[in-house]
Amino acid sequence: MSDATLELPGIRTQPTSVTRKMAAALPKLREIATQKGLKIHHLGAGYPHPEVTNPKSFIDRTDRWFEHLARQEGLNDAQEIPAFLRDAYAYTDTMGPLGPRESFAAVYGHDWSVQIDPNRLIPTIGATGGIALLCSIFERIGAEVAYITDAPTYAGFLARATLNQNTSIYSIPMDREGADPDALREQIRNARADGKLVPFYYTVPDGHNPAGFSFSPSRKQELLRVAEEENILIAEDAPYLYINYSSDRKANRPFFAIDPQRSVHLFTGSKIGLPGPRVGFVYSEATVGVENGRDVSLTELLLSESSGAVLFHNPLSLLTFEALLRGDDGSVRESLWPLAEEKLQVYRENRQIVLGGLEDNLGDYREHFDWTQPEAGFFSAFTIKTPGIRVDDTFTNALVEKYGVVVVPMYGFYPDDFLRHSPGAGFNQLRLSFCFTESTGEERRRDLHEAVVAFCYAMKEECGL
Repeated sequence: MSDATLELPGIRTQPTSVTRKMAAALPKLREIATQKGLKIHHLGAGYPHPEVTNPKSFIDRTDRWFEHLARQEGLNDAQEIPAFLRDAYAYTDTMGPLGPRESFAAVYGHDWSVQIDPNRLIPTIGATGGIALLCSIFERIGAEVAYITDAPTYAGFLARATLNQNTSIYSIPMDREGADPDALREQIRNARADGKLVPFYYTVPDGHNPAGFSFSPSRKQELLRVAEEENILIAEDAPYLYINYSSDRKANRPFFAIDPQRSVHLFTGSKIGLPGPRVGFVYSEATVGVENGRDVSLTELLLSESSGAVLFHNPLSLLTFEALLRGDDGSVRESLWPLAEEKLQVYRENRQIVLGGLEDNLGDYREHFDWTQPEAGFFSAFTIKTPGIRVDDTFTNALVEKYGVVVVPMYGFYPDDFLRHSPGAGFNQLRLSFCFTESTGEERRRDLHEAVVAFCYAMKEECGL
């Protein structure tokens, strides 16, 4: 029998992300912990909480919205299928149905004081789908491409951006205000000196995953200034805009609300609605110079990529998402903040339990530990200052086996170029998640309190305190 191995020497193998490693290892680790009589404490998963993703309320909203649409059609025959429902199960074009885009443009635009053109809203499969479309535009040119991003950065972006053989990552450090503007400028110029095309800088500026903080308004302005002077775009991943704990939610505006012509906005409905339908939009008012000296809208290029990659979006998912944007009488909501507040009641409480628990149990050991105070999102970055502790997979696996505590190490969120000159980056840090438990209500509160107490005990034990 002949050798059936297909030779593809140009294919680049991808390293497994730290989050996937933990997910793969968890069943075995859970078994070991259970045999020792340990309860599993979740501080690792970045999933929306089951208490705020109960599909019943979503289904009820959808039913009321569909009833309104049926009444609008004025059907007399109860057996007749409404046109909107037939369309929901038929092919749609790459832009999807107009209604959800118009509703989203009205509500989202009101919340961030931006006039959004619904014809520039391209449906995506979550924000990750927007990342894929954006990367694809520049990769198909055939040039050597450099993407600028934070160190650390979202693992999903690293996984997609490094798929292409002609792609390099140039990373920039951050402080508690956000990414370093001078380093951004320097890396853009370094990449260009290396012969690379530099199309955009990618970041998660509000509720940064995994760094656990939000960029300050002044830092956003500085980064926009560099992007304008160096003529690149800022690709803004915005899953946590509404998962916001600040008293003044509009004080820190997203990049696209400041300069929609210099930014690309990636929205996902996974945190505000349900994660399963994977509804997202990519929006930009930027123009791009192409061959023959022409300027075209980035929307046109994104639409071209989407028509090749997706072609037909799921009209039913988009139509049910529109139900979240409509009131019981069918009118467009004024704002998504009341809907977000239903989620925030849980996440705000979870955040306080974890941050309060860290302060109560480790506040007297600040010379050994530090952690971020997130104003948005699901995460706090926890730093171990004690010398001799290496936070790698062996360390985090041991936390599950010995204490039942599930956390994610930070080293895998650092791009390779950053690790080359700072090989220890992330190996003293953990990403703590306060969004997920397997329980609800009072049991959720108890489980999360027990989790943070167990984590703090494990930290003191491992650090010899």
